[in-house]
Amino acid sequence: MREVVLDTETTGLSPKSGDRIVEIGCVELDNHLPTGRTFHEYINPERDMPEQAQAVHGLSEEFLSDKPVFADVSEAFNEFLGDSPLIIHNADFDMGFINAERERLGLDPLPRDQAVDTVQMARKKFPGAQASLDALCRRFQIDNSDRELHGALKDARLLAEVYLELIGGRQQGLELAAETVTDALVFERNQRPARPHVPSPEEEALHGEFLAKLSKPIWCA
Repeated sequence: MREVVLDTETTGLSPKSGDRIVEIGCVELDNHLPTGRTFHEYINPERDMPEQAQAVHGLSEEFLSDKPVFADVSEAFNEFLGDSPLIIHNADFDMGFINAERERLGLDPLPRDQAVDTVQMARKKFPGAQASLDALCRRFQIDNSDRELHGALKDARLLAEVYLELIGGRQQGLELAAETVTDALVFERNQRPARPHVPSPEEEALHGEFLAKLSKPIWCA
């Protein structure tokens, strides 16, 4: 099954207030595991970069000034996504920005049900616990030591590991293997005939002859 882990960086928190996407990072999964295929683009937002946003991802207006605009990468981006499920941490945020960019180009929005929200998954699995990407990396002992600044592709790669843990990826495999072994043992055991525990008359006779040959056995001392 193909899935795409997706993350974006933006100029702020609200596309309705004029904030734009400045970076897109995607990681392709096959049967929940990365294939090595990625999609990554820095994007010129065609506006200034607020200091607060730059402090989060480190992308300056100057750095982005010669990067392609969203319209230039839209076709390749759409082809990479296809109709695959999108694994996103706080899906409403990223989907809101992506669909705002698509609306500017006259494109239909991506359906919300195409996205799987890992924040909701984490809150359901660990009620009351922190559900940030950093918190989940700590919980699952995933190394995020180089995440001083956010980066779309870096965060998508981390989220791919978190997602595998959230769905019980490695544990799920171990449990399946254990069930398979157990079933095999039960099947084998059920095929064996019951072992007789009462000695036959012939065995009792042979045992008596053997005891008669013993001289002062220890149990008679």
